[in-house]
Amino acid sequence: MEMEITFQDIELNMAFQTKEDSIRYAGRKLVERGYVVEPYIETMIQRDILTTTYIGNGVAIPHGTDEARDFILKSGIVVLQVPQGIEYNGECATVIFGIAGKNNTHMDILSQIAIVCSNEDNVKRITNAESKEEIIQILNGK
Repeated sequence: MEMEITFQDIELNMAFQTKEDSIRYAGRKLVERGYVVEPYIETMIQRDILTTTYIGNGVAIPHGTDEARDFILKSGIVVLQVPQGIEYNGECATVIFGIAGKNNTHMDILSQIAIVCSNEDNVKRITNAESKEEIIQILNGK
C-alpha cells in the first residue's frame, strides 16, 4: 500500500533549535495541510512527554495522544528532512514524520513508516534526498 503523500507534505533542509520546535512545526504543517485542527499540536507535545516519539535509525514520529481523536479531520503525514539532525531524548533525528490518523488508521501509518525506516539506508537516502520526488519514491518502496 502506497502512502498518500504529496509535495506539499514535505519540507526539505529544515533546522530546529529544540525537539519541541520540530514537533510544533510538524503540527503546524498538519494544520496547514488540513489534516488536523490547531489543538492537535499540544497533544503532540504531550505525547512526546509521555513517551518519546523517537523510534530509532534517526527517525521520530510525533503524533497526538489518544484523546486527540476529535482534532483529526483526515489521516495525513508530513515529512521534515533535518540533515543536521535534532536531539530527541539523547538521540539524533534526521527525519521527522508528523502523523495524524483518522479512525484508528495511525497504527497502519506507523507500521508503513516503520517498515521503510527499519532499513537504515532508506533513512540515509531520505536525509540526503535533494528533491521531494525522491523522498516520495523512497517512502513508496522505489
